[in-house]
Amino acid sequence: MTDIFTRIEARAGRITLNRPDALNALTWEMCRAIEAALEDWAEADIDLLIIDAVGDKAFCAGGDIQDMYDSGLRGDLEYGRTFWRDEYRMNAKLFEFPKPVVTFLQGFTMGGGVGVGCHGSHRIVCDSSQIALPECAIGLLPDVGSTLLLARAPGRLGEFLGVTGYRMSAGDAIHAEFSDYFIPYYEWDTLKSSLISTGAVSLIDAAAKPEPESTLAKWQADIDAVFGGETLGDIMRAIPDAPSDALTYAQKAIAKNAPLAMCVAVAAIHRVRMRDDIRCALDQEYRFTHRAVAQGDFIEGIRAAIIDRDKSPKWAHDSWKDVRANDVLQMTLPLVQDALAWED
Repeated sequence: MTDIFTRIEARAGRITLNRPDALNALTWEMCRAIEAALEDWAEADIDLLIIDAVGDKAFCAGGDIQDMYDSGLRGDLEYGRTFWRDEYRMNAKLFEFPKPVVTFLQGFTMGGGVGVGCHGSHRIVCDSSQIALPECAIGLLPDVGSTLLLARAPGRLGEFLGVTGYRMSAGDAIHAEFSDYFIPYYEWDTLKSSLISTGAVSLIDAAAKPEPESTLAKWQADIDAVFGGETLGDIMRAIPDAPSDALTYAQKAIAKNAPLAMCVAVAAIHRVRMRDDIRCALDQEYRFTHRAVAQGDFIEGIRAAIIDRDKSPKWAHDSWKDVRANDVLQMTLPLVQDALAWED
């Protein structure tokens, strides 16, 4: 079975993820296929690009990391590095695509799925949508260009979302600017057909419904009051003795996630916020992921979450208090000759 379908239909280029039994998790081959389509269609006679997925459980639950884990155990550092290089190059081309990009984000859109689904110009969610960046739970920092999305989120939601992995509902995702439109799932097929035949993105505005309520909007003030610190330590020390619901949630998530990854995530979001550039974001992220197997907590995070499923990772640092500035620096230094390249 083909894992991905790419084709042109009338006025639209179409990319459909087709691994529903694996929650449409991205493989290396799927990343390459998306990139090839983007290159072929940048100047094609189409009006827009539609990206969707088969099944109702997930648009894309993330990258397929089993091969990364297996190669890392063998001491093979190049497989993961190649995967991330190619994926990030695809993310940049998607972000910079010269025509409207319409994405339909049902169910889970997480990790690598955010890099495919949330860099579009017209991002559509429905009642089942759950969008998250759970990378810190497996020893990575939010990547696939998501540090730019986090840096652009209102207030300090970016730092909160990045270190906690909070799952956004449809209303949350619109509030945090990870999506743009709420349209019920049962209306999607009709809308897609109209977009394909006409190429008119204005149809999306006409179909959009009022956005649902957002928990993040209610939590915004409490998050902003605390998550403006320069480091994760500053953030944690700013939490009051009687924390609100938002801050209680944050404390529990931060206590479980990889301390080094969270500290680097805060630093990366701050750097990207100053530059506001997708390639800067991907470069910052690749500095970490290039080193993640050899120096970070990635292998242990995958073991605990995916392989043994004991949910008891033994991180390199016991808590955020044990992460030093030099630890962050060692994961974020420029890679020089190994820096992320934008050529194939």
